[in-house]
Amino acid sequence: MLKRIGLTGLLLILLTGTRLSAQVDAQFSQYWALPSYYNAGSVGYNDKLNILAATRQQWVGMPGAPKTFLVAAHMPFRLLKQNHGVGLLLENETIGLFKNMSVGAQYAFKVRLWGGQLGLGLQAGMLDQRFDGTKVSIPSSDEHVQSDDGIPQSELQGIAFDMGFGAFYTHKYFYAGLSALHLTRPTITFEEKYETYTKQAYYFMAGGNIPIKNTLLELQPSVMLKTTFDVTQVEATVRLRYKKFLWAGLSYRWKDAAVIMIGAEIKNVIFGYSYDYSLSPIVKANDGSHEVFVGYSMKVDFSDKNKNKHKSIRIL
Repeated sequence: MLKRIGLTGLLLILLTGTRLSAQVDAQFSQYWALPSYYNAGSVGYNDKLNILAATRQQWVGMPGAPKTFLVAAHMPFRLLKQNHGVGLLLENETIGLFKNMSVGAQYAFKVRLWGGQLGLGLQAGMLDQRFDGTKVSIPSSDEHVQSDDGIPQSELQGIAFDMGFGAFYTHKYFYAGLSALHLTRPTITFEEKYETYTKQAYYFMAGGNIPIKNTLLELQPSVMLKTTFDVTQVEATVRLRYKKFLWAGLSYRWKDAAVIMIGAEIKNVIFGYSYDYSLSPIVKANDGSHEVFVGYSMKVDFSDKNKNKHKSIRIL
């Protein structure tokens, strides 16, 4: 997530009766394994049905810290002698007394370009936000705040339409993608008193696969840039893969965290683990962040109908 607002800050904003700007995109250190979460153009990037689940517990030891669970699935298909991709996303995240759940359907149109494949994708779905005001704790000594109608003390829920667009290019040696999420700036009103809206967010993702000559090793660098133009975040990752089986890597998120990660690929199954060590002052209040993902892929057989199959360099 580009920016987190603590529970106390959220309540103060609600007290003033002003609109609250929310950024609901979760932080994933292993972003390179989850391209469809950021870019609808990536769905169907290879010739396989790909199913992946990921979970992240951020800032362990801090009360109310973000916890995220994500399920993504996508696959290619052919229609009218043209390659396409389709996918689904389901995300659930809790932050203190807030809960964000999003569901999205994705479609990508595929074209052969410069020896690779370009996917142009759309994502449409719903964003569900909830606040459990029944668990708000107000000191008994503060009688004025307890009686303030600006602090919700009931369960609130709202739903809004959300939409995104992405372009994703894969080649034998590299991949790159550019996307925009929350194009509709989804706005949710709770009981006509409190309102949140989600800013548009833009993502750039790129990476490559570099075989190390005369070895069984491959170097896999990648980079991610995220911005709302109010907040920008950059992270870079380098992974070393052995025999297309075991891998380990390091990542650096600018002025935020250093990350170590390990994983393995066994036949059609892949899994990975990462640990974030905070580099900002928040390190004093938490024990780091943990993230795990597991994926399964199964080849989709187009027989002779697709003679120009594209072999993706990505892990699934």
